[in-house]
Amino acid sequence: MLALTTQAADYTVTSNTITIPVKSPTATGARLVKLQVVNSKIIRVEATATTSFPQKNSLIILPQPDYNNFKVTENGSSVTVATPDVKAVVDASTGHVCFFDRNGKTLLDEVGGGKGKEFKPYTVPNREIGADSRLTDEQRHGWTWTATFESPDDEAFFGLGQHQSEELNMKGRNEDLFQYNTKIAVPFVLSNKNYGVLWDSYSYCRFGNPNDYLQLNRAFKLYDKDGNPGALTGTYTDRDGNTITRAEDSIYYEFALPDIAARGLTDVGVANLPKGFKLNGAHVTYEGFIEAPEANLYHFLLYYAGYTRVFIDGEEVVPERWRTAWNPNSHKFEYALDKGMRHHLLIDWYPDGDVSYCGLRVATPRSQAEQNRLCIWSEMAKDMDYYFIAGDNLDQVISGYRTLTGKAQVMPRWTLGFWQSRERYKSSEEIESTLKHFRDKHIPVDNIVQDWNYWKLDSWGSHQFEQSRYPNPQVMLDSVHSMHGRFMISVWPKFYCSTDNYKALDANGWIYHQAVKDSIYDWLGFMGSFYDAYSAGARKMFWKQMDENLYSKYHYGIDAWWMDASEPNVRDCTPMWYRKALCGATDLGSATEYFNAYSIVNADAIYNGQRSVNPNQRVFLLTRSGFAGEQCYSTASWSGDIGTRWEDMRAQLTAGLSYSMSGIPFWGMDIGGFCVENRYVKGQQEYDNTGKENADLKEWRELQARWNEFGAFVPLYRTHGQWPLREVWNIAPEDHPAYKAIVYYDKLRYRLMPYLYSMAGAVHFDDYTPMRALVMDFNGDSKVYDIKDQFMFGPALMACPVMKYGERHRSVYLPQQKGWYDLYTNKYYGGGQTIDVDAPYDRIPVFVPEGSILLFGPEMEWSDEKPADPITVYVYAGKDGSFTLYEDENTNYNYEKGLYSTITFKYDDASHSLTIGQRQGHFSGMLKNRKFNIVLRTPQTVDATLNPDSAKGKTVAYKGKKLVVKL
Repeated sequence: MLALTTQAADYTVTSNTITIPVKSPTATGARLVKLQVVNSKIIRVEATATTSFPQKNSLIILPQPDYNNFKVTENGSSVTVATPDVKAVVDASTGHVCFFDRNGKTLLDEVGGGKGKEFKPYTVPNREIGADSRLTDEQRHGWTWTATFESPDDEAFFGLGQHQSEELNMKGRNEDLFQYNTKIAVPFVLSNKNYGVLWDSYSYCRFGNPNDYLQLNRAFKLYDKDGNPGALTGTYTDRDGNTITRAEDSIYYEFALPDIAARGLTDVGVANLPKGFKLNGAHVTYEGFIEAPEANLYHFLLYYAGYTRVFIDGEEVVPERWRTAWNPNSHKFEYALDKGMRHHLLIDWYPDGDVSYCGLRVATPRSQAEQNRLCIWSEMAKDMDYYFIAGDNLDQVISGYRTLTGKAQVMPRWTLGFWQSRERYKSSEEIESTLKHFRDKHIPVDNIVQDWNYWKLDSWGSHQFEQSRYPNPQVMLDSVHSMHGRFMISVWPKFYCSTDNYKALDANGWIYHQAVKDSIYDWLGFMGSFYDAYSAGARKMFWKQMDENLYSKYHYGIDAWWMDASEPNVRDCTPMWYRKALCGATDLGSATEYFNAYSIVNADAIYNGQRSVNPNQRVFLLTRSGFAGEQCYSTASWSGDIGTRWEDMRAQLTAGLSYSMSGIPFWGMDIGGFCVENRYVKGQQEYDNTGKENADLKEWRELQARWNEFGAFVPLYRTHGQWPLREVWNIAPEDHPAYKAIVYYDKLRYRLMPYLYSMAGAVHFDDYTPMRALVMDFNGDSKVYDIKDQFMFGPALMACPVMKYGERHRSVYLPQQKGWYDLYTNKYYGGGQTIDVDAPYDRIPVFVPEGSILLFGPEMEWSDEKPADPITVYVYAGKDGSFTLYEDENTNYNYEKGLYSTITFKYDDASHSLTIGQRQGHFSGMLKNRKFNIVLRTPQTVDATLNPDSAKGKTVAYKGKKLVVKL
């Protein structure tokens, strides 16, 4: 169809796009602004500092149908684009854009004076290009842009991916958006004002302060511990008591680098620590005074490995944190400093290993008004490109996000069961015997996982089992399936140079060469690199190699793919510029421009590859990185190689909630943590030798119990980690409270399978989000905006994990919109209050809101062991409520053809009646006749201990026709 173009004095309309020249652009402002009306609630804004828009293809936005239900009007310099639900007004003189809802209320407003959009030309530095210097001049150039919007005081921001600083409401906070082990960047922010902003940029980005963190000497006047100006005092004491003292003008020992001085190395790395000093077993302090140039709330960034604490003016602003040396972590904190006053600073560091890391930087100070704005910075893009998405609630905003980026798939039913993993099973015998042990002990489990290094040591990327340890992989897979298990295997996009797969990819120019050029050997002592997933040809070859060596070769016996290191992580602990050099140039352009999007193109390779070979088996990918739109490739993410401390567990809750509110619904973590402190290792070793539980092992077991209690209420319920082993019988003996707690929540998870799988259906058909920060369901109650230790798991369960050692009770806030029932006892509480509740070792508090309908199925040891019949339906009085039971064939794509069924339950509180609606749809194997036991819970219900098997209710026979049950 030919596009309809109309021309007005200050704008041009072509189909559903309105292009507006800016009459009086600032020196760094936009010259053209273009609005594209996607639908009644989504408007795209594209802006450029040049006189034309670039030609480009999006990696995340799907083609959208033309939309024409909008009006364009002009009033003076203002051009208004209005749909039935939103309105965008552009000031043609400056390019300023403001969005309103259908009632004229301001939702999103750029800062004025043409400063809401700022551009700076960007050229990729030579050192970032990488060994494959194939970039065109056009690909080397782009724009750094900053978009800044006003934000009212009562606004809260969420999303941005998965980060590890125990932050939820991001108002007034800073976040660097880049991919790294334990860190996932998603360019989407969600507002409690019921809108979101998705920006189509793949480069390194920042939320909040657009400026880089500063070294301490650039932000403050420094004084040593004796008050002498110029530097802090660094004191290095090795394990033998030898001490070195020296001046430190910055604390920036953040990188371990290969010999790459020829590439213009200017970053400070661990090589700048005292020469010859042995860090392992040492104690290091950095002490002195910092003097701020202005009074402000300063935002600090601590980078650490080993044990680290930070004190300012004697206050412990960062309590002890630990991270293993091969996988450092960062932590943000804030502290108010006075102008011209010397504040005492002490960094107390116990390195962990021969190489360890420490860094402390601070953000450029900004006024509180500036800090509280919504500010987005993109390092390199072809132009500014973002989507404004409005909704009546946050679920509708996320639905708009998935309209743009793709529907999430219905995950296979078995993925909602329990997953057993460890780092790592070393043979097929270990895989089979572990699964058999679960079955022998009747502990529910669905999936067992093969982590890395199942290949021959020198053959990473061969995708082949080492025969001595896996003599017959087909027999192993058949054995797993005969025990009603599923099998997931780890595949990295990494190849040793000696492998045939590397050579085949390299022959086509589909391997990143910088790591090879710089002779980087990994921790196993071999050299290789990653493939260029941005190339369509490379993706096809990558899948072909997986298919020939793992998938079709073993008759589709592999049920899921674990796509590890998909950042991509070519090498740990390197500066940002060198990471870009290691990952480029890509087939599409510079690694600088495409820095964050590798995991989505890699997911594309597996999803479309498997469906091309075996089109009716549901794909499942678990990937360590993620990006906007990844949900459409049947992909879930997990939070990487996290630590095993209580603060790490706390950080996973905010990480998972933020990731879920970034529009990607399936997420999980290494339950129990991955990297283990030596004290826990020694505690297990002592127990193995003596049979005695020392203090460290006692804490370890409680940590594992509490983490499993929490993990039972997240979308993916998977335990994993380094030694000590993570099977429940290896954590504690059967009579131990840790063992009992873990098994209890495992069994509870399986009883909830009808509820869980119905949520999986709602994710696809209704764009639902299972793991929910309280703001998603109780927006308007400002107390919930930053609650970091409670969350909704679906509409009927508020989980309140216990995340401190030895805690046996905790406070819980009950949102004001509803009354609440204790899941286990039925005790009723009014909303809008904070209560103190018991939290014994073997239970975490869980509450059910009024109006909930909660479904429990029969006990099972795997997800499809038996039909979901009978189902006990708990109805919680006090509000009207509804819930839809979704069922299909569990593992295939027939639901895409309409082969599924739904049964809707509606509760009317005034009449205490439950209507079970007529069944909609059908599928092969569907239960035509079934039983529901309807159990009403009211505040007056007595003898109401949770027990779906003995709960007294009304049992009804259901044959697919509408029933009304009076309760």
